[in-house]
Amino acid sequence: MFSFAWPWMAVLLALPFLAYRLGKRTRTDDARRAPEIVFPHINRLKRIFPQQSAVKPASGLYLPALALLWLCLVGALMRPELVDQFAQLRTSGYDLMLAVDLSGSMQALDYQRNGEQISRIGIVKSVVSDFVGRRQGDRVGLILFGSNAYLHVPLTLDTPSVRNMLNNVAVGEAGDQTAIGDAIGLAVHNLRSRPEKSRVIVLLTDGIDNASTIPPLAAAELARQYGIRIYTIGVGSKGLVPFPQGFGQTVLTQFDLDEGLLQKIASTTGGGYFRASNTQALQSIYAQINKLEKTNADAHTYTVHRPLYRYPIAIALILLLLLEFSPMLRTPRYGV
Repeated sequence: MFSFAWPWMAVLLALPFLAYRLGKRTRTDDARRAPEIVFPHINRLKRIFPQQSAVKPASGLYLPALALLWLCLVGALMRPELVDQFAQLRTSGYDLMLAVDLSGSMQALDYQRNGEQISRIGIVKSVVSDFVGRRQGDRVGLILFGSNAYLHVPLTLDTPSVRNMLNNVAVGEAGDQTAIGDAIGLAVHNLRSRPEKSRVIVLLTDGIDNASTIPPLAAAELARQYGIRIYTIGVGSKGLVPFPQGFGQTVLTQFDLDEGLLQKIASTTGGGYFRASNTQALQSIYAQINKLEKTNADAHTYTVHRPLYRYPIAIALILLLLLEFSPMLRTPRYGV
């Protein structure tokens, strides 16, 4: 739809007319007040300067071109634009906040896929991406945590973007420790204003809480007060696991997973605890989440403005060049 953002600027179209009327009145008043001098030998002057010509008449295109120039300038000031509106339909779904551990231990190579070793973060990206891909109609957000927790993707219906953002993260970008309590607290902060009965946190970690400023169980209790369910996922194998040391070398290292804490967090909020040994774990969560009551997402209308002011400005520039350099449109001058 074509429209003007500043239609009131059209009042400037009358400015040249008002200036002309005001200038004409001023010149008339000045002429009336000015004294008249009569030269008694005007005919003699005419005989002396027989080649003196009258004022060259203005071109018939000069005034229309000048008027069109002003019209284009005012039209540009009115900000013409094409306006398109897109309505986002109201859909029902869940509000899911994913909290993914990026601590250093997530580099451990204790998973296999197609006969090759794969890191914990690699398997998390795989199974979580598959999980997010199934969440049609749900609002999904992403929190990353290590020594610190931060919101990586706010709640959105654009699940492909969440998958892409998750697949581009790297171990250690949030620190090498594990702040489970801070991740839960941040997730609660972003979910507490959403409709009740559909708020869910899915927390994936392979370690123990050793960097939180908020105790994990206190954060879980806060989630319970807001009616938010937490599903915890324990990542990694028990015992010694291969860990990369650089230059293709690996060493056997053991990382502790506090399963008792994860189970308490889940039970406190009415959620569940799972071991993420394969995609079956997240499929189990999928089935449990589907038992919850869905809520409606907010309907939004997006307006896209495409400005068109550059076109009248371009026409005005062309006319200005023609008025300056074209003999047919040049300003009339006095000649001899």
